[in-house]
Amino acid sequence: MRYREAVRPHSGIRSKSYLRKEVFLLDDYLKIANSGMIWLLCSVTVVIALLQAVLYMRMARKTALEANIPQEVVNTSFRIGLISAIGPAMGVFIVMVGLMAAIGGPMAWTRLSIIGAAPTELTAATFGAEASGVELGGAGYGLTAMAVSWFTMALNGAGWLVVTGLFTPSLEKLREKMSGGDTKWLIVLSGACSLGIFGYLNNNEIIKGGGNACASVFGALSMVFLVKCIVPKCPKLMEYALGIAMIVGMACAVVFDVMAGK
Repeated sequence: MRYREAVRPHSGIRSKSYLRKEVFLLDDYLKIANSGMIWLLCSVTVVIALLQAVLYMRMARKTALEANIPQEVVNTSFRIGLISAIGPAMGVFIVMVGLMAAIGGPMAWTRLSIIGAAPTELTAATFGAEASGVELGGAGYGLTAMAVSWFTMALNGAGWLVVTGLFTPSLEKLREKMSGGDTKWLIVLSGACSLGIFGYLNNNEIIKGGGNACASVFGALSMVFLVKCIVPKCPKLMEYALGIAMIVGMACAVVFDVMAGK
């Protein structure tokens, strides 16, 4: 238990005989982090994010109708997106459970609901704890360190909002300028950009080695096998192929780490 000096009333003299307990002990910060008021405040943010997702889906369906896209294609696209999100959501959920023990359930739930980048949020929380001179969730991690972690995570997410808010209106003009009005070239350009982004992300995981590299390699091999060998015989599996490949990759990574003793 920690104490701090108290000043004798009306005397202005510091005395060790006048000590008082700090209001918050090291273990008490989680009581505040998981309090009803914090849950209420965090739920407002999550509800706003949920409403945005619903409005976006309604807008997408309306736009598809205006573009004369068949309803069957729209429904298939939504199913593919839903299934493809299962793998990443599982990874985010696991990290959220770990963060709950350090920064509280409401904040972990909020951060990973609006950002969803589990490694980024975990890194930001860790940097905040280290800035306070302690380890995330370790000895000495109290109310002040938790507040710094919260603030660091908020700053990390604020940058994305500022950049997208400032530059999103100009992206359409940039897209038209780069494509030169040629829709076919625009499709090729978009595909190349997607390949570059995913290639970069996979490259970082492969460099790490171990389970990370195993997940990337076996996930890619599973996708190739499904598309070349399974989907031609059962075309309906095409919309589930990505989700299946991701699960296979994660399962292989877990097996590798267990066998390697990690």
